[in-house]
Amino acid sequence: MNTLRKIPVTVITGFLGSGKTTLIRNLIRNAGDTRLAIVVNEFGTLGIDGDILKSCSDENCPAENIVELANGCICCTVADDFIPTIESLMALPTPPDHILIETSGLALPKPLLLAFNWPAIKSKITVDGVIAVADAEAVSDGRFAPDVAAVDAQREADEGIDHETPLSEVFEDQISCADIILLSKADLTSPEQMQQAKDIIAAETPRKVPMLPITDGQIDPKVILGLDAAAEDDLEARPSHHDGHHDHEHDDFESIIIDIPELENADDIIAKIETLAREQNILRIKGYASVKGKPMRLLVQAVSARVRTQFDQPWGDQPRHGQMVVIAEHDDINEAAIKAVLCA
Repeated sequence: MNTLRKIPVTVITGFLGSGKTTLIRNLIRNAGDTRLAIVVNEFGTLGIDGDILKSCSDENCPAENIVELANGCICCTVADDFIPTIESLMALPTPPDHILIETSGLALPKPLLLAFNWPAIKSKITVDGVIAVADAEAVSDGRFAPDVAAVDAQREADEGIDHETPLSEVFEDQISCADIILLSKADLTSPEQMQQAKDIIAAETPRKVPMLPITDGQIDPKVILGLDAAAEDDLEARPSHHDGHHDHEHDDFESIIIDIPELENADDIIAKIETLAREQNILRIKGYASVKGKPMRLLVQAVSARVRTQFDQPWGDQPRHGQMVVIAEHDDINEAAIKAVLCA
């Protein structure tokens, strides 16, 4: 009868830099005897998140079970990428017990959920749950779920802001689809900020959902896996700004890849990213750098001016070649200015 069991799939969504990859790394490490497969959807063409996850693969989540989709937003490339990928994972000699999907920061989860009703896979997999990861400090500041009163006050001074930003729309669609919301970076958030973040999210969610604070992606897998939500059969309870539309555009965002020279020390890249956050209004930077005299590559992940770095693995036989993916709203991308700072 086990051959008739649908393989559960957990969709992990969240805004840029919210901590999705860190969460999945911890799920891999604490999966126990559950055999996992991971689908990573990159925004841009540099497979940073996939490399991060493959570096912590093990016998229950071997590297061949970690698949990257780098051809665009997963909710826009369902037929070309997602369906064949799921079919290939289910055809492995030892199929996974559970599949995790890390969407890009710009993905809308509902179009992805609709794909689970495609005849080719409907009888074989089910959406165990949708997990939204949100940066608690950012949400408490109202950056991705606008305060209506504050918007009204600003509108009196400038009629040009009489609309929701693309960022808020993406964020609201993600939390509206969630079964559990994880408020990340709790260690950087005061109790008052955490409560404010919960209040802001509660005001936007169409139904009551659990909201749990986490630090460094640490949470017992039993809390978020095995929800048995069958979300693909529960779409009416998960409203979207794009209901009634077959597709959506990501023209508001752009990503570029910058090759960077070897650094004198790790602090150099932090200072450069802080400069870009002040001068170029970038949203997200992630990538690898080479530091002189260090045998290991430096993993860099930044959300605006908040930068985290760590030496994650030896370069080995790979060329010591640094690259960064830079993501910003379309009108804020100045490739020449960004390259001048990162390559200085």
